[in-house]
Amino acid sequence: MRRMVAILSLLFVSGSFVSGVAHANDKVIFGLDWKAEAEYGGYYQAVATGIYAKHGLDVTIQQGGPQVNHTQLLLAGRLDFDISSNSFLALNFAKENIPFRAVAGMFQKDPSVLIAHPGQGNDSFPALKGKPIMISADTRVGWWTFLKAKFGYSDSQIRPYTFNLAPFLTNKKAIQQGYLGSEPFSIKQAAHFDPVVLLIADAGFKGYASMIATSDKKIQQQPDLVKRFVDASIEGWYSYLYGDPAPGNALIKQANPEMNDALIAYGISTLKAHGILDSGDALQSGIGAMTDQRWAEFYQSTVAAGVYPKGLDVSKAYTLQFINHKVGMDLKH
Repeated sequence: MRRMVAILSLLFVSGSFVSGVAHANDKVIFGLDWKAEAEYGGYYQAVATGIYAKHGLDVTIQQGGPQVNHTQLLLAGRLDFDISSNSFLALNFAKENIPFRAVAGMFQKDPSVLIAHPGQGNDSFPALKGKPIMISADTRVGWWTFLKAKFGYSDSQIRPYTFNLAPFLTNKKAIQQGYLGSEPFSIKQAAHFDPVVLLIADAGFKGYASMIATSDKKIQQQPDLVKRFVDASIEGWYSYLYGDPAPGNALIKQANPEMNDALIAYGISTLKAHGILDSGDALQSGIGAMTDQRWAEFYQSTVAAGVYPKGLDVSKAYTLQFINHKVGMDLKH
């Protein structure tokens, strides 16, 4: 009897057990928009702790980076899901009638920031008007448009950002873009001072960030797979934020040797302290929450900034089908 129980247990772990037959888990390839770090911890946690496997999924996570365009890979069918960095990318799908959309808004707040040196008078968004700011090409067509509309910034302020901190560290007047859980820590480690950090979301930016996206075809033909992937990812995030993140951290460091325990710990603490995942609608509806109202507000702000035309069918950018179901909230403590 004990031997039979052990065999049945192995069948449940290795695949889905239906009518006495073990089925292999569905293979899923999931692309990140950057290299492995704490900001993707929930997904690595779901792999490491067997949460994906529990949902009948065999998930392979592919890292992104400055030379990797996972949106193109998703469109080409080489990925099943990817991280859509911000709401602008999802609206681009709708604008160009591309049959892909966001299925979960994992970050309620965009963790993008502007960073400046202390004591230089650059400690607020209004103070940066007219001053040189290093940003990337992607940012120029993203949240930079929000800053232009709200604070009167102009494109003449733009300087190229190459994801290298050296130009910032050697110039006290320098201002650059960054990510809440990364560059501020690296700057303090390298230069031994706390930089001024201005969170774009705190300025009223309504866009979601780090959204899970997939194709309309997969939503229509494999809705159960989409649901299982979204649910498991949400559970992975609750486990990572409120449980023991060590399993996920081990995979992060394995995938990206540049990560160390101190940097990962800093990333987790900023995610939690600023409510990047668990704030706003997520407090009531669960991580990944999105609403029609917030999408409409974001779209209207882009129309006012001249980024998108009036009359765009915003509903093509996202779906609420797989979220707002309070999945995984029992893991929060």
